[in-house]
Amino acid sequence: MQGVLTGFAVIAVVIAVGYVLGVRGHLGRQGREVLTKLAFHVASPALLFTTLATADLSVVFSSRLLVTALSTAAVAGVFVAVGVTRRWGAGRTTIGALCSGYVNSGNLGIPIAVYVLGDASLVAPVLLFQLVLVTPVAVTILDLSGGGGKAPLWRRLLTPVRNPIAVGSLAGVAVAASGLRVPAPVMDPLTLIGNMSVPAVLLAFGIGLCGSTMPLRGVERRPVLLAVALKTVGQPAVAWALASGVFGLRGAQLLDVVVTSALPAAQNLYTYASTYGVGERLARDAILVSTVVSVPVLVGVAAVLG
Repeated sequence: MQGVLTGFAVIAVVIAVGYVLGVRGHLGRQGREVLTKLAFHVASPALLFTTLATADLSVVFSSRLLVTALSTAAVAGVFVAVGVTRRWGAGRTTIGALCSGYVNSGNLGIPIAVYVLGDASLVAPVLLFQLVLVTPVAVTILDLSGGGGKAPLWRRLLTPVRNPIAVGSLAGVAVAASGLRVPAPVMDPLTLIGNMSVPAVLLAFGIGLCGSTMPLRGVERRPVLLAVALKTVGQPAVAWALASGVFGLRGAQLLDVVVTSALPAAQNLYTYASTYGVGERLARDAILVSTVVSVPVLVGVAAVLG
């Protein structure tokens, strides 16, 4: 329980600082936009590269990863099906699907893994899965849905290698797979830059809350409720059913996959929404509400399975 509360406390403090900055106007009218662009184009790619370049890629072949991948696909598929039926649009539906299954494995998942699960590396499978596969696919869809259809075919096919998030992820995997060791004069500056990613995302999120209306209101109410329900209840329930019923996981392994699946939607999804100018209200509200709702869910999971 301490790990859950500690992780949420860290996030809340940084978001609150961003909110105060927005209220007082210290960063000007373009503060949120600058932080968002900094995180998306510079800091996040650097963080993804440094994280993946030194990662043990053998974790991708574990049964835990299969549970994570299948549970993510299940809840995202439900949102996509509803989004297509309701004609919410490709970009908006993509953001909603991400909010339904893309967990906060970094700035919240790591401290919870340390304090609740006892090992920070246990969050690695979901972290790698999201960085290597989910993020490049999602940002490619957002690129193409934002006007890519008017671009030449060759340019559309090269979309994944032109996106900074995808480039950072894939370059990190390539280095890890090759076994190469990046020299310190190269890795250290990238690490320093990458360390700006999470604070920049959280501060931008806090600034975005300034002057905004209360969540769960307006045209985004139904998509937000659907995304939050899938993220906080649907995904951990699917993960539990798969882990225990299909893969036969018990004890600490079962607790691991269910806890990581019950994490709220990641804050960097708001960065993607802001960068592409689609589903910003949906991302903001889904992240905020899922973060609040996931607290009792995570405490309950830890109490029952722990």
